[in-house]
Amino acid sequence: MFYALSWFVVFGLLALWSLGAWGFHAVAVWAVTNAGALAGATSGVEALRLPDWLAPWVPPEIAQAMTSLLSGLAPTVEGLIQAMPALAGGLTVATWVIWGLGSALLFLLGTGLHLVIAMWRRRGGGSGPQPRPQVAA
Repeated sequence: MFYALSWFVVFGLLALWSLGAWGFHAVAVWAVTNAGALAGATSGVEALRLPDWLAPWVPPEIAQAMTSLLSGLAPTVEGLIQAMPALAGGLTVATWVIWGLGSALLFLLGTGLHLVIAMWRRRGGGSGPQPRPQVAA
């Protein structure tokens, strides 16, 4: 009975692991393939500025340096966002590899539980039939 229970838990965990990997893959591929539509979103970097309540606490040199840094990084970020749809195939391979490693670890867990239960039953911890005491006549 313990064997069936342990393998039931392992297969349940495998089902949850597979469902999680499938859901992550679906959301990640959707986000990566639609990232090209966000390419125009980085054009507003030049309009970024500190909030009015924070401006008195930040030296103007640091604020100007951060603004110039952001405006310098805008073309790089835009290029990366435009290249994102090409990464969808690699994301699929990475998801399958991670799913396979996790599944192998779950099967190793099941095998380990199976061996632990077998050792426990061999040492007399099992609930098998007990020998009947002999009555002297």
